[in-house]
Amino acid sequence: MEKKKKDALMKDYELATRSVHAGTGIDKETRALRRPITLGNSYRMYDSMDELAISFDWDNTHEYIYPRSRHPNARFLEERVASLEGGEDCVVFATGVAAMVGVFFTFVSTGDHIICSRICYIGVHEFLANHFSERYGVEVSFVDTTRPEEVKKVVQPNTKLIHIETPGNPITLVSDIAAIAKIARKAGSLLSVDSTYSGMVTQDPLKLGADLVMHSLSKFCNGHGDGLAGAVTGQQDLITEMRDSASIHLGATISPFNAWLIMRSLETLPLRVKMHCDNTLEVARYLEKHPKVSFVRYPGLESHPQHKIARKQMTGFGGVLNFALKTDRNSYFKFIERLNIITHAVSLGHTESLIMFYPQAGDDPQLGVLNYPEDLGDAFLRMSIGLEDPKDLIADLSQALEAI
Repeated sequence: MEKKKKDALMKDYELATRSVHAGTGIDKETRALRRPITLGNSYRMYDSMDELAISFDWDNTHEYIYPRSRHPNARFLEERVASLEGGEDCVVFATGVAAMVGVFFTFVSTGDHIICSRICYIGVHEFLANHFSERYGVEVSFVDTTRPEEVKKVVQPNTKLIHIETPGNPITLVSDIAAIAKIARKAGSLLSVDSTYSGMVTQDPLKLGADLVMHSLSKFCNGHGDGLAGAVTGQQDLITEMRDSASIHLGATISPFNAWLIMRSLETLPLRVKMHCDNTLEVARYLEKHPKVSFVRYPGLESHPQHKIARKQMTGFGGVLNFALKTDRNSYFKFIERLNIITHAVSLGHTESLIMFYPQAGDDPQLGVLNYPEDLGDAFLRMSIGLEDPKDLIADLSQALEAI
C-alpha cells in the first residue's frame, strides 16, 4: 500500500517532531533519508509554452529555473522554518540583514513612514537611518517600543511598517507584541518582528498578531557558528510578494551548503534552546549577586524592566544577557583577557559562550545603537551563553572577575 505523502509543514505535530521532519523527504535517485546538497546553478527548462509557464509561477515553489530565485536546499529549509514558526510560507536569504532589508525593500516606498525600535541591531539601524531615510526619502521614526504608547504617538497616515526587535539586540529589551499588533492593525500598517533572540522556540509572534517574523538563522537556529542565513515567515501573499521582489532583485541568495547546514541544525533546536535558557538563567542569577557586577539584564530575572511582559509572551527567556562591571572601561579588557572558555567575539546563539564589549559612545539621541539607556553606564557586556556546563561558565567568570 502506498504511503500517504507527508505534509511539508506538518502543522498537526508538536514542535520537536516538526524540527526533525518538516521539509524532509526521500531522495528520488538514491533513496537517501537526507536531502542532498544540490549545487547546480541552472536547471533544464520545459519544452512547451504551457509547461514553461509553470516554472515561472511563484506558487510552484518546487519548480526551479535559476538558484537566485529559488533552489531545492533553500526550499526545504523554508518549509521547515515555516513549520516551526507557524507561518503559511517562508523565504530565506544569505544573511539576517538581507532578510530584514528584503522586508523593507518589498513593502516600503519613497514617501512612506517606518517606525522602528530605537535600540536595535546596528546593521538595521544604519540601513534605515543612513540609506532609506537619507538617500531614498523614507521617513523613519526610532522610538522606545517597550512603551506601546510611544509607538502610538508617532503613527502617521503614511505609516507602512512597524518593525520591532524583541528581545532586542543588544540589551534584551522586550516589547509587547500583541499591544503593538493592535496599533498596527488600527493604522493599517504591517508589523514585522525580529525574533532572533527567541531561537524560534520561546515565543510565537504570528499568534500574537505580527504579520512577518524575521530571524537571523546564523544565530540560535544554526547554533554551531558555521553558517550564515536569514528568514522571513508570514502569510502566503506577503511571502510571495517578497519572492517576486526581494529574492530576485536583491540577489542575496542563501548558498545550498548553508541551507543544508541549517536544515541539519534545526533538528536539535528545541533541545538546544532549552539548554541555552536554563544555563543563562543560572549564570544571570550568579552575576546578579556578585559584588563586582553593577547590574545584570536578563528577561528571566525579576529585576529586568520588562520581566512581566516577557513572562506573558515567552515560554523561555533566551540565551543572551547583559551585565556591567564596577570598574572603568579599560579594566573591562583585563576581565575579558582572563576568560578561558568564554570568547570575546561577535554573534550569539552558538554552542560556545561568546562575550562582546559595548561602549556608551553616542551623542545623538536618535542613534539608538550608540545611545543606550543611562542606567547602563559608560560600558557594558553582552554575553551569549552556550551549551557548556553552567558550573564551568560560572567558575570562568569568577576567576576573571578577580582580575578587576
